[in-house]
Amino acid sequence: MNIVDEIEKAYLRKGLPSFKSGDSVRIFAKIKEGDKERIQAFEGVVLRRNGSGPKETITVRKVSYGVGVERIFPLHSPVIDRIEVVQRGKVRRAKLYYLRDRKGRAANVVSEENYGSRETEEELDDEIEESSKASTTPAQQAAASH
Repeated sequence: MNIVDEIEKAYLRKGLPSFKSGDSVRIFAKIKEGDKERIQAFEGVVLRRNGSGPKETITVRKVSYGVGVERIFPLHSPVIDRIEVVQRGKVRRAKLYYLRDRKGRAANVVSEENYGSRETEEELDDEIEESSKASTTPAQQAAASH
């Protein structure tokens, strides 16, 4: 490890949540107005992660009053107060530039919990059994058991 890597390592932010492109995030950024400083939230979909180390950036897109707004945040910058993952998205690409051309519902990313929510085939079989038991009457269940 060379000297530059050791110096850069000191500036890396610790405690970042794990997220990828397609996830909805809320980024709390510090904004200076005159001599005052306040925190403003920016919530949107992560279009891409770019770079590595202290130079890593993320591009976040949201639609505000019908206008698409994209903002690039340096991930390890002191300007960022904190990052919260609002929703995990199920996407097949690393860069989601195609969302720029989409409007309305077509621009939404499918959430991970709605995409293939059952983890195993056994859970699916258990659900089918439970639903079939619930739909039969006690007389039918007694006849089926004999």
